[in-house]
Amino acid sequence: MTKMTRRRALSVLAAPAAMAATAPVAKAQAPAPSFTLLLVNDIYKMSDDKGRGGFARASGIAKAERARGVPVLFCHAGDCYSPSLMSGFDQGAHIVAMQNKMGLDVFVPGNHEFDFGKENYLKLTAAQTCPTFAANLRDAAGNLLPGHKDSQIFELGGFKVGVIGTTYDPTPQLSNPGDLKFSSTMEALRREARALKAQGADILVGVVHADRATDLQIVRSRVVDILLTGHDHDLAIAYDGKVVMVESNEEGNYVTAIDIAAKATGEGANRRVEWTPTFRVNDSRAATPDPEVAAIVKGYEAELSKELDIEIATLAAPLDSRTAMIRTQETAIGNLIADAIRSATGAQLAISNAGGIRANKQYPAGHKLTRRDVLSELPFGNATVMVEITGKDVQDAIENGLRDAPQGAGRFPVISGMKFEADLKQPQGSRVIVVTVDDKPIDPAGRYTVASNNFLLDGGDGYVALGRGKTLIGLTDGKLMANEVMVYVRRLGTVDAKIEGRAVLK
Repeated sequence: MTKMTRRRALSVLAAPAAMAATAPVAKAQAPAPSFTLLLVNDIYKMSDDKGRGGFARASGIAKAERARGVPVLFCHAGDCYSPSLMSGFDQGAHIVAMQNKMGLDVFVPGNHEFDFGKENYLKLTAAQTCPTFAANLRDAAGNLLPGHKDSQIFELGGFKVGVIGTTYDPTPQLSNPGDLKFSSTMEALRREARALKAQGADILVGVVHADRATDLQIVRSRVVDILLTGHDHDLAIAYDGKVVMVESNEEGNYVTAIDIAAKATGEGANRRVEWTPTFRVNDSRAATPDPEVAAIVKGYEAELSKELDIEIATLAAPLDSRTAMIRTQETAIGNLIADAIRSATGAQLAISNAGGIRANKQYPAGHKLTRRDVLSELPFGNATVMVEITGKDVQDAIENGLRDAPQGAGRFPVISGMKFEADLKQPQGSRVIVVTVDDKPIDPAGRYTVASNNFLLDGGDGYVALGRGKTLIGLTDGKLMANEVMVYVRRLGTVDAKIEGRAVLK
C-alpha cells in the first residue's frame, strides 16, 4: 500500500494522478473505460474561491463527465449540510437545492450532516433526490432510516457494481445526531460485502466518510475493491495493485474521476472479472460552471449580502485561518476569538477548539473585517458557555487538545487568559509541562471560570474535562458565539491581534 500522509493540496499524493491524467503516451493508450466513478466530498462553500471550487463548478464537471458517453456513478462522500455561512441561516437547505441539480447517484452523510440535530438531518435527506447510503446508521430502535440504504448494485457498462455507504463512526462525539445509532464502519462493510457478492456483484465500491486510519484499515482488509472516502480534506489517490483509494480534497476544488476498464471471462460460478483503474483529476479552475446551479448560488449570495457585507472593524495586523495553521499552533485569529468569548462571559480563562474556525483564508493588514468574515470563520451556530472547573481540569482539557499533535486536529486548543508549554515528544496525556495564569503556575485544586462553546461543554472533540465542574452559562443561556465575536471586534474598532506565546510547543 502506498504510504499516505495528510496533504491539503496536490503535493505528493496527487502526483501519480496528475501524471496518469496528463503524461504523453507514445503509442499505447489506456483501455477504453467500462464505467467511471466520480467523487466529491467535504464541499461547504456555495461559490468558487478565486476561480476554483464551489457547487457550480463541481456540477459542471459532472455534466462534462456524463457527456463523454461512458456510464458514470457520481458519489458524494459526505460533509456538506454544515458548516457554511448560509447553513447558519437555513441549516443546510440550500445545499440540498444545489445538490439536487448536480445529479448525485450516491450520497453518504458525514459528521457535519448532523450539526443541526436529528430532525433537521432527516428533513434534508428526505428532500434529496438521491438516496442516502449509511450501512452503519440506524434509528434508536435499530431500524433503517427513511430514504436510506445500506448498499445497492448498479449496472454499469455491463458489470454489476456493488456500492456500500457508511457514515463516520465517532459522529455522536463530534456532532448532534440525537438518539441515532452509529455502528462500526468495518463491520457494516463486511456484512454488506457478503450480501452483495451473494447477489453477483462483480466489483465492490465503498463510499465512506472516515478518517485516514480507518481508510487504511479498509484497504488492508480488501473488503472492497475501490474506496471513495471523505473527511480528511486531502487530495489522495493510491492504488496498490488490488485496492483503489481516492479522496477529492475539499470544496469541489478537485473532482476525481476513476475510469474502470473491466473484462469478464467465464459464466455463472466461473465468471471472473478483471479491471484496471485510470485516474483523472478534474481541476475545477478549468471547469465550465453549471448555469442552473450558478443561478441558484447567485440568488443565495444576494440574500446573504444584504445582511453580511457590513464592515465592523479594521485589521492592524494580518490574520491567518488556514486549516494547516490553526490546527497545529497558536494563531492570532485563535487568540482573537478566545479573547472575545472570555470578554463576553467575564470568565478568567477561555478554551475553544481550532476545528470551529472554518474559513481557511488569510486577511491582510488593513482589511475591513465584515460580518460575513466572522460568520465564515464561525459557521456552526455554537453558543458561548461558562463553567467553573479545577486547575487540574483545565490542564486535562489542554492535554486533550494536544492529543493528536503535531498532526493537525480540530481539537487543538485555542486559549485566552493563560499560557502553556508542552513537549510533543512525550506520550499522549503527559505532554503539558506547565500552565500559567497571571504568570503563575495554575493551582490544580483551585477553581477557575472558563469560557468555551456548547459543543465542547457537551464533550465534543473529547473535551470532557469542561463538563466536570459547575455550569454557569449553559446552552440555553449562552449567546451565539459568532455574534459575541462581532460585538467584541466592533468595540475594538481596530483589531491588532498577534501571536503572544500562549502555546509553546517543543
